Amino acid sequence: MSYINSEVKPFKATAFHAGKFIDVTEADLKGKWSVVFFYPADFTFVCPTELGDLADNYAEFKKLGVEIYSVSTDTHFTHKAWHDTSDTIKKIAYPMIGDPTGAITRNFGVYIEEAGLADRGTFVIDPQGKIQIVEINAGGIGRDALELLRKVKAAQYVASHPGEVCPAKWKEGEATLAPSLDLVGKI
Repeated sequence: MSYINSEVKPFKATAFHAGKFIDVTEADLKGKWSVVFFYPADFTFVCPTELGDLADNYAEFKKLGVEIYSVSTDTHFTHKAWHDTSDTIKKIAYPMIGDPTGAITRNFGVYIEEAGLADRGTFVIDPQGKIQIVEINAGGIGRDALELLRKVKAAQYVASHPGEVCPAKWKEGEATLAPSLDLVGKI
């Protein structure tokens, strides 16, 4: 099943954010661009490098009107404990959602049943609550926040410029393509 252009399924969870526990639902993802960033577990190895990279680039995402939500099958209490004990995780200013039942992780198709953990899944959601980008990595392969930022910019550009598409390696300000019969076989 393709998740592209599908709506985010209903959920309700508790997140650790800005020193507090807050409720988060699928409604919070609507009305703005969102990134839902699944990772296997707190207090691990690749995960803090990814979350720290997102934290280091969070201001750039915010400039684009994008909110980031990290999600693991840990509890919101575990997120707070990790935040309080790790210099890397202390930098995080985005909500860290706890999904101890795996409900959200299953909704996005990244739940590893036999382990009770999430795959490294990245989902970019448009303001209508529809998934526009899906990336799933094996557990040992970390993601790059700058590449995610580039993809978000491309998704936002395509959404605001009907009839145009962004070619491989497209960066903001570069030429796009306008698919047409005249372009067939000329690229």
